[in-house]
Formats: sequence, C-alpha cells, structure tokens
Amino acid sequence: MSTVELIATVAKVLVVFGACLGSVAVLVYLERRVSAFMQWRYGPNRVGPFGLLQPIADLTKLMFKEDLIPREAYKLFFVLAPVMAMAPSFMMMAVVPFGDAIVVGDETIPLVIADVGMGVLFLLAIGSLSVYGLSIAGWSSGSKFSLMGGMRATAQMISYELTLGLAIVGVLLLGDSFSLREIALAQTSGILEWNIFQQPLGFILFLIAIFAETNRLPFDMPEAESELVSGYHTEYSSMKFAFFFMGEYVAMVAGSSLMVVLFLGGWHLPFVSELGLEGWIAGVVQAVCFAAKVFVILMFFIHVRWTIPRFRYDQLMALGWKILLPLALINVLVTAVLVAYGIL
Repeated sequence: MSTVELIATVAKVLVVFGACLGSVAVLVYLERRVSAFMQWRYGPNRVGPFGLLQPIADLTKLMFKEDLIPREAYKLFFVLAPVMAMAPSFMMMAVVPFGDAIVVGDETIPLVIADVGMGVLFLLAIGSLSVYGLSIAGWSSGSKFSLMGGMRATAQMISYELTLGLAIVGVLLLGDSFSLREIALAQTSGILEWNIFQQPLGFILFLIAIFAETNRLPFDMPEAESELVSGYHTEYSSMKFAFFFMGEYVAMVAGSSLMVVLFLGGWHLPFVSELGLEGWIAGVVQAVCFAAKVFVILMFFIHVRWTIPRFRYDQLMALGWKILLPLALINVLVTAVLVAYGIL
C-alpha cells in the first residue's frame, strides 16, 4: 500500500466514523422534533437554539449517570454485550461505497473504505452478528424481562433475515456481481436503471425486513415497553445503554445506505451526472447525493415509528414466515426466469 492509499484509507475511516456518530446526534434530535410536530407538541426547545444541543445534553447525562450492574448478572457478558451489539453496525459501513472514485496523483482512490469483491456476503454475515449482543444482554442480565427480549430478538432475526437475503438475490441476479460498488455502478446509466424499478417487490420486502432487523416500530418486539419494560436493555444504564442506543441508530444508517446502493442507484442522480464534474469535486457531489438519499430513508424510518402501531408478536412471526418469505421466493423465481430469457 502506497503512502497516498494509506492516507486516503485513514481519511475515509475518519470521515465515515465521524459521519456515523454525527448521524446519531442528528437522528436523536429529529426523532424528538418530528414526533413532536406530528403530535402537535413543541419538542426539544430549551437546550440551545431550537433545542439543537439536546443530543449533547443527553450524552452528558448518560456519561455521568451511575453505572449499575445487577447482583444476579453474569458480569463479563453483561459488559461485553453492548459492544457486541454496536460494533457490527460500524463494521457494515466499511464496505458501503458512497461515491465512485477520485484520482489523486497517479492513484485512483475508490470512495469506499474496503472495496470487497464479496461485499454483499460480508454485510449479511456482519449484520447478523448484532443479534448476539442483544441475546447475550438479555441472558446475562438475570432478569426475566431482559431474557424474553433477547429471545424475541433472536426469533425475529431468524424470521426476517431470510426475507432480507432473498430480496437481495434478485439484485444479484440482475447485477451479476457480489460487489456493492459494481452493483451501484450498474445503475448509473439512468434513473430507470435503478433496481427499485427492476425489482419493486424486492425493494418493498427489503424495506420491511430492514425495519425488523433494526428493531424499529412496528417491529420493536425485543423492547416492547408495554410488555417487557425495556426488553433486553432493561437493566442497563449510563454508557452501556448509550452503546445500545448508538448501535440501533447506526444500524438504521447502515441499512438505509445498503438500500440506497442496492435499489436507489447509489450516488447517482441524473442531472448531477450530466454536469461533467471531475476530480475531488465530483467525489464530494457524489457523496452529498448519496447522503441525501440516505437522509430521506431515515426520515421515513422516523415517520413510520410515529404512524404505525406495534404488531403483536404472533402477527410479527406470521408476517415473516407466511407472507414475506413466500413473496421473496416468488420474486427470486420470477427474476431468475426473466434474466434467463433476457427480458431483464
């Protein structure tokens, strides 16, 4: 690895990591502000102008709260679980491309931390690891509410991971590649080439599965405050609770980024590509286009939370196994036939 490549890699890591942390603060603020707007309330408006410093106040509170560990807890696993739940979300962002490439001197720098040829498989593997953190947190807390939340998280992951993977198979059949960068590049010839138009059913299935994978309403059964107090993180406080909190929001960012790359053309926007931009300016514009698409999906996440009520647990399982999974299998079959006969 040359010096330029090393510096570029470090810079990309810092930018992506900083963007993920910054997005957590922004999403916390928007979650409160948008929900207040939808419910005709004011929302945060005391800490800083328009309440913009509220996320900093929340972080300060969590940093100085007493860190409690239940007497019945398995201490080692109790401490490790929040990190296990948070780390996979950050790792997923390492293979998500947020632009094409820029030329620095004689070096071509792809706008992705790690351009992995099997990026889709890496994401599916790493994304599945976070449930271990939730399960271990529920088991190690020594609480029946936490244990039930951890068991629900495991069952929910198994149910919706199948639909998530099968929804991606249709995109793989069209793109003929496991590389996220190549899948995104295949959609840059025009807006009608975006996979959302080629795979509308796959997009809908993927969207629903991502809600379940990130434990967001209406699929937040592992927490279910009305039934399980707070589910798997009932016994957590201080920064351990903050790690779970950060893991959930970064998982939302990672899921939204993956959706943009697979179905929404990645960093491509038609009117931007026609400007003929080059060099680092083109890279910045592509990253901004990518971030704008991710932001729209994140706002959809927030709106759905305050629009649709929580499903019952039996409804959650029935939807995953009896409706979404058969539809995903049909989508793969139809796509395979259309690709085989050259229609797609």
